[in-house]
Amino acid sequence: MKIDAYQISEVFNLKKFKQDYTSEPSLFNNSELFYKREDDSYIYLLSYGVVVFAGLGDLEESEFLKFIKNYAEGLIEEKFEDDFIVQTDPSISVVLKHNSITVSELTDDSIRIIMLNIGQSVALDYYEALTYKIATSTKQMTDELEHHGRLKSSQSELLKFIGKTINIKNSIIDNLYIFDSPEEAWENEHLERIDKGLKKTFDLKMRYQDIEYKLKIVQENLTLFMELVQNRESTRLEWVIIILILIEVFDLIFTKIF
Repeated sequence: MKIDAYQISEVFNLKKFKQDYTSEPSLFNNSELFYKREDDSYIYLLSYGVVVFAGLGDLEESEFLKFIKNYAEGLIEEKFEDDFIVQTDPSISVVLKHNSITVSELTDDSIRIIMLNIGQSVALDYYEALTYKIATSTKQMTDELEHHGRLKSSQSELLKFIGKTINIKNSIIDNLYIFDSPEEAWENEHLERIDKGLKKTFDLKMRYQDIEYKLKIVQENLTLFMELVQNRESTRLEWVIIILILIEVFDLIFTKIF
C-alpha cells in the first residue's frame, strides 16, 4: 500500500468539512479526521493543513486535493509532500527502511499511526522551510548591523517579525504533538514499536528540536534588535524635545531684542 502526504495549507476547517462530506469518519476531534473507505483505502486530514492518503490512485488524490482546498485557510504555493510504502509479512513484526515499513498485519490503528507520522514529517518540512526564511532574514539584519552600525527596520516592522516568529513556534507546539504518541500505542506493544520506529526513521524529535533551537536564537536576536530600535526612537524623541526647547529659547531672545 502506498501512502502519500501533502501540506496544502496552514489550517483546515475540519468541522465544516465533516458537515459537508458524505462519509462518516472513523475518528474525529479538533485536530484530525480519519476516514476508512469501502475499498479499504484511507484519508486522514490533520488540522495543520496536511492531508494523507493510503491506497488511493493518483486521479482520486488529485480530485480530493482540489476539493479539500475549499476548506483550507492560508494555501501554500510551495510543494511539501512525501510518499511511503507499507507492506505486510506475517513472519515478521516490524521492519523499517528509509522509505518503507513492513508489518505482520495491517489494522486501522496501525495504518493511522503510520499516516500520522508521515503527515507530521511533511509538516516539519514546511516548518523547517519557514524557519530557514526567518533565520535568513534575521541574518540579513545582523549583517546590516555589523556593516552599517544601525538597523533600517522600524519598530513596527520588527514587532511584526517577532510576532510571526512566535506564531510559528506556537503552531508547532500546538499542532504536531511530536512527543505524544496516539493513545492506541500506549496500550499495544506492536503499535508502540511502529510509532517509535517511525519517529526515529523520520527523525521527528531531532528535527523538532532543531527548529525550536533556531527559533529561540532568532527570538533572542529580535529582542536585542527591538532594544536597539527603542533606544533609537528614544534618542530621536530626546533630540526633538531639545530642538523644540531651543526654538522656544531663540524665540524668546528674538522677542526681547526686537
